[in-house]
Amino acid sequence: MKSGRYIGVMSGTSLDGVDVVIAAIDQHMVAQQASYSHPIPHELKLQILAICQGQPLTLSQLGQLDTRLGRLFAEAINTLLKRQGLSHEDITAIGCHGQTVWHEPQGDAPNTLQIGDNNQIAAATGITVVGDFRRRDMALGGQGAPLVPAFHHAVLMHPSERRMVLNIGGIANLSLLMPGHAPRGFDTGPGNMLLDAWIWRQQGKPYDLDGAWGAGGRIIYPLLQQMLSDPYFALSAPKSTGREYFNLGWLERHLAMFPGLAAQDVQATIIELTAKTIADQVLLSGGCDRLLVCGGGARNLQLIARLVALIPGTEVTSTDKAGISGDDMEALAFAWLAWRTLSGLPGNLPSVTGAREASVIGAIFPANRPLR
Repeated sequence: MKSGRYIGVMSGTSLDGVDVVIAAIDQHMVAQQASYSHPIPHELKLQILAICQGQPLTLSQLGQLDTRLGRLFAEAINTLLKRQGLSHEDITAIGCHGQTVWHEPQGDAPNTLQIGDNNQIAAATGITVVGDFRRRDMALGGQGAPLVPAFHHAVLMHPSERRMVLNIGGIANLSLLMPGHAPRGFDTGPGNMLLDAWIWRQQGKPYDLDGAWGAGGRIIYPLLQQMLSDPYFALSAPKSTGREYFNLGWLERHLAMFPGLAAQDVQATIIELTAKTIADQVLLSGGCDRLLVCGGGARNLQLIARLVALIPGTEVTSTDKAGISGDDMEALAFAWLAWRTLSGLPGNLPSVTGAREASVIGAIFPANRPLR
């Protein structure tokens, strides 16, 4: 087992920053030691959004964005190392998910693309990098996502309590941790993505603080029903999605059928859409004793209030109360996945992704020094 100190890097679909964590990891523990969120420059964010929504670009533009993101990730890592008084010699490896710009798990040639050149990271930090986690699972017939349920299972499984872990990032996903059963997990649909996109369009704000703006609106039920009719919500697991599907264009196509709606009412309706699509999947999956919530959406008080109302009898609480930081969960997961890769251990869960078999996942980009 390749125990040591690992760094995890995550830039999610919500694009609210580059999350970096340092953790000591071995076969018995994942102990977080430090974390940092590095800003994404506005121009870079706009370029990423454009790709995710299908705007044409040249190979040169894609290649340059890949390089710039790699440099940004390295900058975030080096900033955290400096703040902690650590050097590259103190770190075994970096697990970097990269920035997803396209995810297409269906069709004749399923594919997924995460950018942020890992060679740039290894060169700028002097640390071995593990990246490209999703494509091996897809090569084995899986969705390539979600991968974090494997980490949830490792650190949050309870011997008797029926738990689900809800990560509300740009996309919301559920991990089902039921005693005596193989773990399952899937993307329920939009998390913060549509909420953030709408308030940005209407008010120029990156997010709805505490869900306060949406809480002041009223739910437009015909719009809600129209959005709920999207076929994704009726799909059986395994399933995964992303910004290339649920985006501002998706929302605007539905809004076109209901002209003249108040913007605040639209926000309230999106909150209800997010809460209902999550709650429906919790209930259809048999329910749970405790729903542990992580990700940026855990701070949307109106969204959490609606979840509590829609799944009565279930304790809804944060993963922080179970000992794992909700803000750092995904970055920690990819630090842990890097440890799995270097230890020669499988990183995917076929019961989650639908892959034919469990496999070591991730590609290794070695530093110019011996691996610790």
